[in-house]
Amino acid sequence: MKQLALDIGLATGPTLGRFYAGPNEAALQHLRLAVGEGSSQATRSPVPTYLWGEPGSGKTHLLQAVRQALREQSGSVGWLDPSVAEPPEFDDRWACVVMDDVHLYSTAQQATAFNWFVNAISPASGSQRWVLAAGNLPPADLPLRDDLRSRLGWGHVFQLQLLNEAERRSVLRQEADARGVFLGDEVMDYMLNRFSRDLGSLMLLLDQLDAFALRTQRAITIPLLKTMLESE
Repeated sequence: MKQLALDIGLATGPTLGRFYAGPNEAALQHLRLAVGEGSSQATRSPVPTYLWGEPGSGKTHLLQAVRQALREQSGSVGWLDPSVAEPPEFDDRWACVVMDDVHLYSTAQQATAFNWFVNAISPASGSQRWVLAAGNLPPADLPLRDDLRSRLGWGHVFQLQLLNEAERRSVLRQEADARGVFLGDEVMDYMLNRFSRDLGSLMLLLDQLDAFALRTQRAITIPLLKTMLESE
């Protein structure tokens, strides 16, 4: 079984509208209200929000979708994840602070996250900012400094559940339709049975397959998928 590296998000332009909620409807609706989706204004409160769940449950998609939604409203967003080696200082222009994969933060990143959190909740000027964070563990179990861990668990906490197979199939079909490509049942069966089944990896595989089909001017079939993998 070939395992694909998980790097979902920017290639497909994550949005809240394209997130298949399944058992995670409460978390999705909370974020939609926070960014003002479907209403004339956001109902974002200064109470922080923390999402947690297994890899592939959609945490990064949701955080990137929120960042994009706020950017489209001309809002500036502070973003921190483990790949940000030199995080910037807190910026008073930020409307929101977003922190992903907090369970992997280094000591220096934890210090930055705590600083951002304090400045967001108790800013030197202006109103309080929203803090949205995510990790693989519930707040109490995070391997972080005590003051940061306690603050991440202070507000709204949502556990994201993995989608079942029927729901993953629905997401694959939805994403294929959004790209204007036909994804047959046999190809979907092959993808689900022979590759990493978490949704992030499946979306990355679909991205790669769609791009390869466009380059080769061929329909998406199992032989095409095999040819793509052999060419890597």
